[in-house]
Amino acid sequence: MKSLLRRAMLDSENYVIEMEYSDSKGNRTRRFVSPIRFVGDYRFLGLCLCREEPRQFQLSRCENVRLIPAVEVMMPMPMAELPAKETSREFNEQSVLAPAMSGAALSGAMMGECLV
Repeated sequence: MKSLLRRAMLDSENYVIEMEYSDSKGNRTRRFVSPIRFVGDYRFLGLCLCREEPRQFQLSRCENVRLIPAVEVMMPMPMAELPAKETSREFNEQSVLAPAMSGAALSGAMMGECLV
């Protein structure tokens, strides 16, 4: 990811970044960003082409980062909201309960009934 960001920083006339970003509240959006510089090891400063403002982005919250030609982008770009990710707790509860139960017991558990 850092290599893509660095390439867009060094050749900002030709490249921008498209990525999925999760904010501090877990809201996910698709963003178009012109990266400016790294801020420490975990963040970068970039011009958000959706909000038309400089923003800091945490690298750990960036996913599906792609380098795209700058000629394909014109400000302001729409910022698409993405569906929330399934949390690992929800996934673990379903994956543990489903194989151990069957039929009526499983439907009772799903409806919140006590099985013990």
